[in-house]
Amino acid sequence: MSQSETLQAISSQAAAIPGIEGVIKMLEDFKEDFKPEFAVQIGDKFPSFTLSDATGKQVSSEDLLAKGPLLVTFYRGQWCPYCNVALQFLQRQLDDFTARGVTLVAMTPELPDYSLSTTEKNELKFPVLTDLGNGVARKLGLVYNQSAAKEFYKERGIDFNARHGDDSYEVPVPATLLVDSSGIVRQKYVEPDFRKRIEPKLALEWIDSL
Repeated sequence: MSQSETLQAISSQAAAIPGIEGVIKMLEDFKEDFKPEFAVQIGDKFPSFTLSDATGKQVSSEDLLAKGPLLVTFYRGQWCPYCNVALQFLQRQLDDFTARGVTLVAMTPELPDYSLSTTEKNELKFPVLTDLGNGVARKLGLVYNQSAAKEFYKERGIDFNARHGDDSYEVPVPATLLVDSSGIVRQKYVEPDFRKRIEPKLALEWIDSL
């Protein structure tokens, strides 16, 4: 199945989960309130960072950009089936990104132990960085508060305090940005509906036009 078909299948299956109506209501409210003009824009400077990868190694934006452009994707966490699918489809295109001199990087608020699990589960060969407290995502206007559905997540054993090191229930808005070697955002995909993700083919088109 294609990525869009796989994501749609997840949504169809999720419709039968008890209590999912509250999550969907929360999502619809967020989509209505989200102001794209207050989020990252093409031409903005991407925030500099030094973050831990899945093994605990410190990775800096300076070192990454020294190699060339970045394709940065934000995901909510290992517990999110939509995120895992999106990461898997990006991994399938990794050789194409690399051949074009672009480094693919994923960011999540989850601590390294959890991002390591995500890396292993999805057989990812690109850096997965812990954006602690959603620091980078916040500077980009890409933070989504899920506290309205905290009981739903607790009932399913999703412990955000353990995963994030805090109890904020904040996650990044699913977004993918193409950043040129000077650190400027050249393309963006920002989607407040977490059930939708960028098609890797579009990211390749971005890179080819860079």
